[in-house]
Amino acid sequence: MARPKLEPGEKGNYNLSRQEKAKRSLKNTIRNSKKKEEVAKKTAKSKHTIADKARKALATLENGGTLTGEVIKSLPPNVKKAIDANEVEIAFAPNVGPQTDFLSSPEKEVLYGGAAGGGKSYAMLMDLLRYADNKNHRALLLRRTLAELTELVDKSKQIYPMAFPNARFKESTKTWEFPSGATALFSYVDKDDDVYRYQGMSFTWIGIDELGHYPTPFVWNYLRSRLRTTDPSIVTYMRASANPGGIGGWWVKKMFIDPAPPNNSFWATDVETGKILRYGRNHEKAEQPLFQRKFIPARLKDNPYLTLDGEYEAMLYSLPEVERKRLLSGDWDVAEGAAFTEFNRLVHVIDPIELPYNWIRIRSCDYGYAAPSCVLWAAIDWDNNLWIYRELYQKGLTGEALAEYILHLEANDPPIYMGVLDKSCWNKTGHGLSVAESMIRKGVRWIPSNSDRMNGKIEVHRRLMLDDYGSPRIKFFNTCTNIVRTLPTIPLSKTNSEDVDTKAEDHAYDSLRYMLMTRQSMKGNLHNLGFRHKDTYEVQDSTFGY
Repeated sequence: MARPKLEPGEKGNYNLSRQEKAKRSLKNTIRNSKKKEEVAKKTAKSKHTIADKARKALATLENGGTLTGEVIKSLPPNVKKAIDANEVEIAFAPNVGPQTDFLSSPEKEVLYGGAAGGGKSYAMLMDLLRYADNKNHRALLLRRTLAELTELVDKSKQIYPMAFPNARFKESTKTWEFPSGATALFSYVDKDDDVYRYQGMSFTWIGIDELGHYPTPFVWNYLRSRLRTTDPSIVTYMRASANPGGIGGWWVKKMFIDPAPPNNSFWATDVETGKILRYGRNHEKAEQPLFQRKFIPARLKDNPYLTLDGEYEAMLYSLPEVERKRLLSGDWDVAEGAAFTEFNRLVHVIDPIELPYNWIRIRSCDYGYAAPSCVLWAAIDWDNNLWIYRELYQKGLTGEALAEYILHLEANDPPIYMGVLDKSCWNKTGHGLSVAESMIRKGVRWIPSNSDRMNGKIEVHRRLMLDDYGSPRIKFFNTCTNIVRTLPTIPLSKTNSEDVDTKAEDHAYDSLRYMLMTRQSMKGNLHNLGFRHKDTYEVQDSTFGY
């Protein structure tokens, strides 16, 4: 029997054929249980009647949801019998957690990535069927190579005929044709230029399995231009899966991981500048954000089929440290040759909290004009731990402009006890004031940094290390996106293993290093927190006392 067609505006779904029969059976169950329901309510024998549960199951089917095995198990025997009588099978039931979240995400672009074995490929195959009941649905699923594509095709052949009887796969074109007229093209793009074979074509759903296999975002960005439809009942989507690392891990991380915490929607940003993508000035939606993205982390433990006997998990544990962190823990921050492998986003990065007013506040700055200036603010608790609660990361600011920005941000803050600035900012390049002097005259006071690079790096290690209770001596608010983004990925120097690569993006690291070195070297009696009194500072400026 042919699969019933959807009415205009109805959503496609991941369920099997014969659902229409199931809907009718559920409606009969509701109708036949009406009298029993009234009796049950009067006698208070049941809080959830058969008809009530049948209505919920019916609503799930009518709204394009998935009537999974778990849902069916929770139904009363009468309802399950009505469904089973019509042979409603389950070809695919998403694992509770990230896989379910991925299939229900409304954002335009979503990355499902992280640990190996999290069920990412199956989720991609099922999300493709979102509008497979609509004749105007055109899906494109890609891998980097033809060999990698074969695995996806084989998996689709196991599932799609069960979900859509009479669906046909054409080997010559690697295309699925569904009874509704919808199609799904399985293809590959090896080199950037290969993407031009889709020029002039349009798709309503585009997915790339293992996005990190592409060295640059060119393929992903170009395919976005192929995403379109004239059918108002279809919403277009782009979906991707990826593991941390790989040749393209750097840009995948910048596009999907760095802008926002996992499972949080955010406005799409430019990979290079980090700025939100917006409509042009002459558009009717001028300056409005374009669309939203989301990153959904995958974990091995979310896939019960691979963790049942523990064998696959044991294989991942046997990998070298970097690969183990990537594929077992789904750690996007670990990098080959990274200087600070102690960094763990789950441990060191927290949601913002209200800090006690009486905690000492300090700030540090690595100044740049062509390169970004990075200012970090920290509070010191009574156990001598640092809480980095704010950052300013911007280039193109003079000393005066940066000082005014800092004063604006500190307008409602507790008093800043100390500010430390790169000591090179006291160098004069002409007859005017140095950068440090110009900022001090604006009212933003500093002392020169201790720029000992080797000991500064050791101090960062010491702060990141966990104590006997599993807690670090420094934590970062997740709003401090640039220090969180760059600290775990900054590489070691190739010529000096005791230092980081100074050609890397080290502005936030240097600012942190100045803070920690000055913090470590100062001695005094201010609540025994290690700061010396201002009267013991070596005077650098006779006017301002620095």
